[in-house]
Amino acid sequence: MFRNIRISFTLGLIALALPVMYQDAQARDLANTAVNAQQQRAAPDIAFTVSMARPWTHLLEVEMRVRWQQMPAALELKMPVWTPGSYLVREYARHVQDFEAKGGGDLAWEKINKNTWRVTTNGQTEIVAKYKVYANELTVRTNELNDDHAFWNNAGLLLFPKGQLAAPSTVKVVPYKDWKVATGLPETAPNTFRAENYDILYDSPFEVSNFREITFTSHGKPHRIVMSGPGNYNADRLAADMPKIVEEGYKIFGELPYDNYTFLVNLRTGSGGLEHLNSTALVYDRLGFQPVTQYKKFLHLAAHEYFHLWNVKRIRPDALGPFDYETENYTKNLWFAEGATAYYEAVLLRRAGLISEKEMLAEKARMIEQLQARPGRFETSLEDASFDAWIKYYRQDENAVNNQISYYDKGEIVNMMLDLTIREASGGERSLDDVLRYLYNDFYKKNRNYTPADLQKAAERAAGKSLDDFFARYVRGTADLDYNAILAGVGLQIKDTRAEDKAYLGADLREENGRLTVRSVPAGTPAYEQGLNAGDQIVAVDGYRAGLASFQTYLGNKRSNDKVKLTVFRFDKLRDIDITLGTNARPEFAIVPVENPSDEQRRLYGTYTGAEL
Repeated sequence: MFRNIRISFTLGLIALALPVMYQDAQARDLANTAVNAQQQRAAPDIAFTVSMARPWTHLLEVEMRVRWQQMPAALELKMPVWTPGSYLVREYARHVQDFEAKGGGDLAWEKINKNTWRVTTNGQTEIVAKYKVYANELTVRTNELNDDHAFWNNAGLLLFPKGQLAAPSTVKVVPYKDWKVATGLPETAPNTFRAENYDILYDSPFEVSNFREITFTSHGKPHRIVMSGPGNYNADRLAADMPKIVEEGYKIFGELPYDNYTFLVNLRTGSGGLEHLNSTALVYDRLGFQPVTQYKKFLHLAAHEYFHLWNVKRIRPDALGPFDYETENYTKNLWFAEGATAYYEAVLLRRAGLISEKEMLAEKARMIEQLQARPGRFETSLEDASFDAWIKYYRQDENAVNNQISYYDKGEIVNMMLDLTIREASGGERSLDDVLRYLYNDFYKKNRNYTPADLQKAAERAAGKSLDDFFARYVRGTADLDYNAILAGVGLQIKDTRAEDKAYLGADLREENGRLTVRSVPAGTPAYEQGLNAGDQIVAVDGYRAGLASFQTYLGNKRSNDKVKLTVFRFDKLRDIDITLGTNARPEFAIVPVENPSDEQRRLYGTYTGAEL
């Protein structure tokens, strides 16, 4: 009885309070509506139209319409100087021409720095800026327009009003003839797409052409592979294999954090990729899908850029988002953002059954070979290489081998060793997967970027012990990795299989247009110590004409301490250089099982590779 009376009394109080509560909620809703309306009025309404009426001129035509109740007297329109994922100031504004501004007539404007156009608005609440962008360079970070297609990165094409990176915008594309349009942005009307802010806009490249589309669905999410240009690919095979890559990413993180995903593939020559939130731009050799060894290179590229949708696009290093598009954004974490992604491209393919464990280990052995042949590994740490990416990685010269390492390549190796360290320390209970999941859930989902200290703590959390020595030596320092001590945890070892008495010159050579030239000379080699220079053209060895094949064959018949006379052109002057050949100092590695592996090593090898030792 008492309980019922108490309940009735409580319900009465609630009933009395409801009108007040409702009034409070209504007031809050009205206040929120007013704030939202004020914010909408404060933000500019931005609409772009991109046309390509004369594609053979390589000029993309852009109209930018800005409606703004709070239009400033002087509107500054800016173009980014770089694009996320490619850490180099590229000065996109250098390709802009024919700029003009209108609003109730012609408006005065002036260029006030390298990437800023200041328009005098004359009290107008709507202005239209028109300009053209020269687009004749096909890479994943630049723009190209010709009579075959249009491809562009919005960071290199579309301007933003100063201080308004949070503003939404639309992009209407006027294709040439019957070309189709592909992008990761949502389509709101035919060939018209919307971006909620400039970070999303600049993260969404466009392909416009008569492309072929291959589609599949994974976990209820539509995926498409846009193939632009002819090639020797097998569409059915791509449709079967690409979902396997997606599935392995899903298994790690437990979700696909996008509504749809688009692979934009331009088939030409070369290979490259750039990651985005729900798409990737790829350039690949049109004849690079056969034989199967070449096809697997494409799968590596696609897996790498796809994995980035988690690692770097959502699991973000400290400085990488929100972005400053007008200057360098420095971070020491590219060795993980790129290196771990490079490592996982093979991990995904192996788990998907698209490569064997032997292929995966052979790839890593080749990478270790290349690292151990670089004197620069003693000069630059992974963190330093990450920080200096803006001035070094994309501007390597002939001395780079002696004073630099790649945060991609060494980063991949160190991430592999970190994975194996965690696996051994945790008895196989945890791995680098757990580090990524932790960063995804505890940083991305809480809208936080991670610092170098956060990354180390996440790895230590997975390992269950301090990894300060590992990070101090191999990430912040320049010590050689103790490969065998780490590989032994999963029953593996690295062996040098080189022939010890093979004659060794040490110069990196290339042959172009019938000319054999020296590309670089690693420090400590016979070529370096005895005066061969980068840029030298080798015309003869011991009086005989030198081509790359004949030169390598000739040296292959020599032994260490043999002498040869190289005749070279240096600055158009002919000279002879006497060289005493050394012993082959470049390792030739293979990763192989240890002798008599223990049951624990066999078990960890199995959980790592999915195969038996």
